[in-house]
Amino acid sequence: MSSRPAADGDVAGLLPRNFPRSCLLLLIAEQPSHGYDLLERLSHLGLDASDPGGLYRALRAMEREELVASHWETSATGPARRVYRLTGAGRRALDESAASLAETQTVVAAYPVRHTSLAPGREASNDGRTAPPGARSRAGSGRPDHASTRPAKSQPATLDA
Repeated sequence: MSSRPAADGDVAGLLPRNFPRSCLLLLIAEQPSHGYDLLERLSHLGLDASDPGGLYRALRAMEREELVASHWETSATGPARRVYRLTGAGRRALDESAASLAETQTVVAAYPVRHTSLAPGREASNDGRTAPPGARSRAGSGRPDHASTRPAKSQPATLDA
């Protein structure tokens, strides 16, 4: 299970590594669910739901980590299904994930604003060593600290633990 969208447009590698797992926590918090239901709901979030095995591996790993708990639900019309619910530890992990995603969203949202603020044809002076607006400079060097403007390397998002 990956972060590849079900529709056109490839976001693999753009989302945080554990984003699909965070989505699972969110979906289970919204409503305790069985695996097939979670696959369907993940696809509505734009995530690739074509790997049921990856989903079930992720759910088992989350259960081992005590983020979710499961029980068997019987039905008169079909086979018994394992239903997953969020635990207290799962709720804390969900809250941490939401805070991290909000911080990431703030950082990413600043990029197009800064880009739009550039005057057409504006170029850096001093052989390209001038920091973009708002960037920190290295102490005493007068040169930009590119670590403050450089994106972190991303790993493709996956549900596999």
